[in-house]
Amino acid sequence: MGEKFKKIMHSGYYSTMYGILLAGGTGSRLAPITSIISKQLLPIYDKPMIYYPLSLLMASGISDFVLVSTPRDIQSFQRLLGDGSKWGVSIQYAIQDEPRGLPEAFSIAEKYTSGHSTTLMLGDNIFYGSKIASKLQASQKSQGAGIYGYLVNDVSSFGNVVLDESGRVSELREKPVGAGRGLAVPGIYHVDETAPQRSRELKPSDRGELEIVDLLKSYLLEGSLTCELIDRGTAWLDTGTIDDLNAATELVRVVQSRQGMLIGSPEEVAYRKGWISSMELELLASEYKNSKYGSYLFDLVSKNE
Repeated sequence: MGEKFKKIMHSGYYSTMYGILLAGGTGSRLAPITSIISKQLLPIYDKPMIYYPLSLLMASGISDFVLVSTPRDIQSFQRLLGDGSKWGVSIQYAIQDEPRGLPEAFSIAEKYTSGHSTTLMLGDNIFYGSKIASKLQASQKSQGAGIYGYLVNDVSSFGNVVLDESGRVSELREKPVGAGRGLAVPGIYHVDETAPQRSRELKPSDRGELEIVDLLKSYLLEGSLTCELIDRGTAWLDTGTIDDLNAATELVRVVQSRQGMLIGSPEEVAYRKGWISSMELELLASEYKNSKYGSYLFDLVSKNE
């Protein structure tokens, strides 16, 4: 298959699943470092934060994306990522004027995703594990909605999903006080093409925003919400605080240093997927020839030829 044809196949004409990357918000808990830059553009070790969710969704087979961000930051993302063609994918951009809640991202992105199922991933969520990409790919939904459950010691800081004895979703709770150990809901959501309309029908919560829990409950009431458990071998980090940010950086540093492999590299994912050629990877590596990141990509080309 020629390179041009492969890129056409991954440009949206043959895609049934879109990825939405939500990279908005003010990042106020990380102030003052977020005063002039989006949180999702901050470095996690050797890469911008947004590379990690983007590369994970690419690894799960998604090649058409809509990135939703603020009026202040959208051009920075465009300069960093471009239209995605350098990685054999397509990236469109949409603006969220104000932080009115996660569900609004579905209606904002609808002009690109209309009629398609979507996977929304928060731009500040980082996952590391050998099986997570394949789990995401297997869990993508053509009908209904799908979420994940991740066991934590204290679920009171997260959205919480409760399963019955058969593993079906019985309840969704938003930051339940005093709940203790339970299943947190990480920031990855699979939804069908009805999500934009459902989002428009939601009413703001007491804090004045649309809540993702309310959107998911609309599927739960219909019996069309499923939950997959993320295995204990997968790390999930929410980089909302400075301590979380540093913990994520340290995880990536340790794993990359010991294993000699990159985490969260769109270039590597695109190459291993066959979306770009070795020559195209070498050209991308040349842009970073003075960094370890570029050296790794050069080695990737030489070892696979």
